[in-house]
Amino acid sequence: MRVSHYLEFEDIVSGGIRESVRHQRQMLDRQGIEYTTEPSLDVDLVHLNLMGPRSAYCAKRAASRGIPVVIHTHVTAEDFGNSFRLTNLLARPLRPYLDRVYRLGDLLVCPSTYNESIIESYADIETRVLTNGVDAGKLEGHESLRETYLRRYDLSPPVVFVVGHVIKRKGLETFVETARAMPDIDFAWFGPINRSLKGRPTKQLIDSAPPNCTFTGYVDDIRGAYGAGDIFFFPTHEENEGIALLEAMVTETPVVVRDIPTFDWLEDGTHCLKATDDFRDALGQLRDDSLRRRLGENAAALGREFALSNVADELVDCYTEVGA
Repeated sequence: MRVSHYLEFEDIVSGGIRESVRHQRQMLDRQGIEYTTEPSLDVDLVHLNLMGPRSAYCAKRAASRGIPVVIHTHVTAEDFGNSFRLTNLLARPLRPYLDRVYRLGDLLVCPSTYNESIIESYADIETRVLTNGVDAGKLEGHESLRETYLRRYDLSPPVVFVVGHVIKRKGLETFVETARAMPDIDFAWFGPINRSLKGRPTKQLIDSAPPNCTFTGYVDDIRGAYGAGDIFFFPTHEENEGIALLEAMVTETPVVVRDIPTFDWLEDGTHCLKATDDFRDALGQLRDDSLRRRLGENAAALGREFALSNVADELVDCYTEVGA
């Protein structure tokens, strides 16, 4: 089998989509499947990860030649808003556009059951849930970077942290205001800020953050974030799955998440702590070392189920399902 495994705008796309594509290619390598990263039709199957105009054109041409098309549904209008400048303006017309282009697939691959529930309202196309997975190997040795990153960013344990692009949708305002309400605890957001892509409200939130709330910007070794952090705080309002969350879990880090449908697969009090608006109580509970340890161990046990080695077969199943 030969696959066109294409990510449009690959040179500029970052964050979860890029990481998911990297995971998929690791799984293809693991399964010994030959692939090209170009939108080629000299293949047995086309797998598209971001439905820009070139991907849509490729899907149409593939269909005309009887080549199966698999589309990953990383993007929804619901997930697109409150991300970067102009994304709120573009979210409304994005919905009908995605409705059209997702119909070009023979199978839509959804990173979570929550994402699938949204996609099923878009297009009457067969769907299948396949986690983005987690690459635990890239995080090996994170503990060794703890002191370096604590010193680099002047952080004192226990550190409440999150990893990812600094965007409003991921709960930026909640993160900042929770830090303000808990001045004796250090909060750190590890990830690119990209101020030129941010609207005024987002920049104001960053600039007005209290002294105990640190925005590190891009970090050269993401293991350092998981090494320095003690409690992963993810107050996101909308998420398709959350690769950073899975990474925190496999490093045995206790997690606090917003109680939204995306995280229904996590059991409150067993794998994490959940809250809706006020997170002070949940974070305060995790001052207890024994509770942090118990939740971290439970999270790691669940997180290991998402290892790439455990889900690679499912990606191949998606391909055989459409006749490749």
